[in-house]
Amino acid sequence: MKLIFLGPPGVGKGTYASRIGPKMDIPHISTGDLLREETKQETELGKKAKEYMDAGNLVPDELVIGMLKKRIEKPDAGKGFILDGFPRTIPQAEALDTITNIDAVVNIILKDEVLVKKIAARRVCKDCGDTYNVVHIKEEGLDMPPLLPKEEGKCDKCGGELYQRDDDKEEVVRDRLGVYKKQTAPLIEYYKNKGLVVDVQVTGGPDVMVPKIIKAIKNRE
Repeated sequence: MKLIFLGPPGVGKGTYASRIGPKMDIPHISTGDLLREETKQETELGKKAKEYMDAGNLVPDELVIGMLKKRIEKPDAGKGFILDGFPRTIPQAEALDTITNIDAVVNIILKDEVLVKKIAARRVCKDCGDTYNVVHIKEEGLDMPPLLPKEEGKCDKCGGELYQRDDDKEEVVRDRLGVYKKQTAPLIEYYKNKGLVVDVQVTGGPDVMVPKIIKAIKNRE
């Protein structure tokens, strides 16, 4: 299946996609990872993207689409894929329509106040980018345990130092949610009009949500 995971920043798209991909035997494709890989490999697309990033500008849609097209043509994406972080806008969705057909769009839902708490508690590895969460959010209908490292302040995967990114601080998170609602939320309507949206409410941590999302996808098939 060709899937898109949509939802506000910090809702868990990457965490869920990275766990669901192997279970469905399809790759989890993050556009952030694609950009990093292409620039690291110094491909033509990567060199062009780096020029924009070094200048502090957004990478143009046509470059991102070029990277995405190249990635989904690889053999491991033959059965499908999960897109995380793309599209973010209607023009990006329209560009995506020109290179592939999407089977379903999983819209992951969580209240703003919970998102702010969750993102502010996120810690990221400086070396490999692995993510953790240091708060246990528990309220009516919701139980999200922390994702703690085995050793405080150190990444389980590579031993790197964990830190709070500037854009995970509360005031920045609220701004990011505002940008999401303005730019990306209209995508939900775009895909609803195509009959592709599957709404999934967050009620717990990954152990709860992964089977819940897989079930919602399968029920749609």
